[in-house]
Amino acid sequence: MHSLPIALILATLVTGADERPQPSVWRNPSNSVHVRAEPCGADSMCATVIWASDKAKTDAQRGGTKQLIGTQLFQNFKIVRAGLWKGTVFVPDINQRFSSTVTVVDENTIVGKGCALLGAVCKAQTWTRVRP
Repeated sequence: MHSLPIALILATLVTGADERPQPSVWRNPSNSVHVRAEPCGADSMCATVIWASDKAKTDAQRGGTKQLIGTQLFQNFKIVRAGLWKGTVFVPDINQRFSSTVTVVDENTIVGKGCALLGAVCKAQTWTRVRP
């Protein structure tokens, strides 16, 4: 599995109780990437890499992303319904974008899911809040 699987990128979009985008920092299950999620437009959320392990940086470079830190992984996520967001995720390891969703489990946990091939191939991953 890539160090930045599709689901990792989806994990940045948790909201407050009122469902408006709230800035926050999230980590993937292996703690190899941290992203800062914040509003990017009136009703959208985006997330940018603020920290990555050396391995994650190397994997991204092999995939064609020269600078992982500062790369926007989640793009234009919009709320679909309470607790569910939909947008596009960029996976630096393979230099591809995919349709993706984020489901809010609780204020500190989200599950990101990214799909390819019209939903035939999907991966999910649980992300944890690092800090608000």
